[in-house]
Amino acid sequence: MARIRAALFVPGSNARALEKARTLAVDAVILDLEDAVGPDEKTAARARVADAVRARAFDGRVTVVRINPLTSEEGVADLRAVAGADAILLPKVTAAADLGAARLLAGATPLWAMIETPQAVLALRAIAAGAAALLLGSNDLLKDMAGRHRPDRANLHYAMAALVTAARAHGALALDAAYNDIADAHGLAADCALSRDFGFDGKMLIHPSQIEAARAAFAPSAEEIEDARALLAEFDRPENRGRGVIAFRGRMVERLHAQMARRLLDGHA
Repeated sequence: MARIRAALFVPGSNARALEKARTLAVDAVILDLEDAVGPDEKTAARARVADAVRARAFDGRVTVVRINPLTSEEGVADLRAVAGADAILLPKVTAAADLGAARLLAGATPLWAMIETPQAVLALRAIAAGAAALLLGSNDLLKDMAGRHRPDRANLHYAMAALVTAARAHGALALDAAYNDIADAHGLAADCALSRDFGFDGKMLIHPSQIEAARAAFAPSAEEIEDARALLAEFDRPENRGRGVIAFRGRMVERLHAQMARRLLDGHA
């Protein structure tokens, strides 16, 4: 699976934004035919996005299309038009059956699932079994929870942990929700750090100004890389090769920490 630290939503109805996205240093572009597109713009946006998919306009980036719900005529038309995308993002997924219905039309195209309802959170285990990626949609989820946004996101911790756990159990990608305040660089950095601490692979973005912060947050720092290399070297010393626990830089570390260090370095390569 491609490494995705920054996934930028681009409205399918905005030709200028689609063109600009071709030049941005993102890992994935999510061409949106759902929430970002008004009812009167759906047909034109679908045609524009389908043309971009066919032309492979975003080569070098994972190209994903968020369609309208398959319970609507728009959603069925969307899926048929953009089946050549790298992945299809299904909105408002509530159960594994939603992916099964999409699979009949999507063929072998990977399916991504938006987890943005209480039903989806409770069905994560089953949904993850059929999804290539799980994406947390916190705005809709909080609405359905009758909750409010908090800077510490404490009221979303259950959903965040459940999503990452399900993704890891099934080998799926885990992307955290977008940060809504595009003018708050400090808040964005803190939000990205929290996402990484929870184990997310990356973050959804709603504005190009958020790209740099997300890519930096989900990439290992120079200090982390040096520490990981030193830890592996310490375990590789002849006197430590048969040991399960060693002392390293003032702390006791186990073989599991060596595995984590290797994963960090493999992700950096």
